[in-house]
Amino acid sequence: MSPRERLLAAFDRTPEGGPIIIGHRGAPGYRPEHTRSSYLLAIESGVDAVEPDVVVSRDGVLVVRHDAEIGETTDVATRPEFADRRTRRVIDGIELDGWFTDDFTWAELATLRCRERIPALREASARFDGAEPMLRLPDLLALVAAASDRVGREVGIVIEVKHAAHFAARGWDLAALVARDLAAAEVPGPVVIESFEQGVLTALQQRGVAASYVYLVEAEGAAADLIAADGEDAATYASQLTPDGLDALAGQVDGISVDKALLLDPARRRVVADAHARGLAVFTWTARPENAFLSERFRRGGDAAFGDWRGEWSEIWGSGIDGVFVDHADLGVGFARG
Repeated sequence: MSPRERLLAAFDRTPEGGPIIIGHRGAPGYRPEHTRSSYLLAIESGVDAVEPDVVVSRDGVLVVRHDAEIGETTDVATRPEFADRRTRRVIDGIELDGWFTDDFTWAELATLRCRERIPALREASARFDGAEPMLRLPDLLALVAAASDRVGREVGIVIEVKHAAHFAARGWDLAALVARDLAAAEVPGPVVIESFEQGVLTALQQRGVAASYVYLVEAEGAAADLIAADGEDAATYASQLTPDGLDALAGQVDGISVDKALLLDPARRRVVADAHARGLAVFTWTARPENAFLSERFRRGGDAAFGDWRGEWSEIWGSGIDGVFVDHADLGVGFARG
């Protein structure tokens, strides 16, 4: 059985069975991302798995946030007691101004409340601003286990490890922290671990963490850990998606997860067939219905309005992918079921 077949079998799928539907940060089309209600709504909508991103606090707690910088997605900017924590930091080559999780203890982070990242596009979700605290990875693992029991089916979890090279330079071994939390948890469904940096995936494999491993690939640029190690000579993501690059990845990971732009470009769509030929699963991110996120040819109206998302999703699904990340869980599940 190939890595692709094993990964799909964990979700009770065959290569012909249609893609795994993954609630990207829960259901952030309707609730602020990475909140308890966002994840519960995704599970209740019928997704096969949910996807948390993990970063780290000052005291080594894995925090469920998409970014190390939390000014956009929490109320930290309104909290005078934390005003002096605002700083500038370069993460993965990008200079950021704000508040960063590893400057706070978990006890401090737990006092913050979550906010909608893009309120201009998602006004309905923004109405829930301030209602919920952040989660730790163990909190989410327990939530998924309890929800799986309640809905009577195993819900998988796709953990994205963020900024591993950056945090390593600041003294944190994210592979060790992920391994610690998974070892202490009851996880009833399939576990997938993904990252834009292959190094942390290899470190987790070496620790014997039982999971499927998926390498995230941008349409452009190069992985932060490779840049840190090799500078200008770092292999690009594009080179890793060539037949030779995929040959190198085969046997090291179970799959790749690509920017949906590659699947909507006839000149680059071949990557799915090339990966499948090497036994690799292929996921894609992120299927969203708003015009702001659709390819230009599928836009109809203003940025916040829903465009011809069915047209775009038909092309994405038609590429033969094995898993797709969605922000609107109900739409993703409904589309997959026809």
